[in-house]
This record gives sequence, structure tokens and C-alpha cells, in this order.
Amino acid sequence: MPIRTLDLDALTSQTSSIYEAVVILSKRSRQIASDEKTELDNRLSYYEGFGPEMEDARMAEEQTRVSVEFEKRPKPTEVAVDQMVDREIYFRYTDQEG
Repeated sequence: MPIRTLDLDALTSQTSSIYEAVVILSKRSRQIASDEKTELDNRLSYYEGFGPEMEDARMAEEQTRVSVEFEKRPKPTEVAVDQMVDREIYFRYTDQEG
């Protein structure tokens, strides 16, 4: 995966500092990773109910295909950064609420 430079001004334009942007990005990355893990578990859970007599090379290939599909996806941090730059992340400050 090639390394790309980020425009820090684009990241911090929505927040007051780079530190707030990093916190927001880390929380969003964890949400994305959790959602992807749940989706992967749900897709692989289909194959858990079969006994050893039903397991064959075709089922193993399908499980591998699903796993490789998830490995090829962009990393959660990369997705979160793209969402932040595109202003697709909603965040709020809880200490300012009444």
C-alpha cells in the first residue's frame, strides 16, 4: 500500500486542533473496525454449523475467499481519514451540552 500525504489543514478545519481530529479519527476507526468484524463473523458463521462430514475443499475455498475479501478492503483508519476530509463524520462535544 503506497503512503500518501495528508493535508492537515483539511483534517483540522472541523476541529480546533490536530489532537481533537486524531481522537475523532481513532473513535471512528474503532467503529468501522467493529462493524467490519461483525460483518465478517456473520458471513463466516454460516460455515460453522456443518459437521466434519460436510466440510470439503469447496467450503474451505469459500471461507478463504470471504476472508481475503475482507483483507483487501481499505483499513479502518484510511476510511475514517477519507470520511473526515469529505466531512462525512458527525461529532459533537458532550461537555458543551446542557
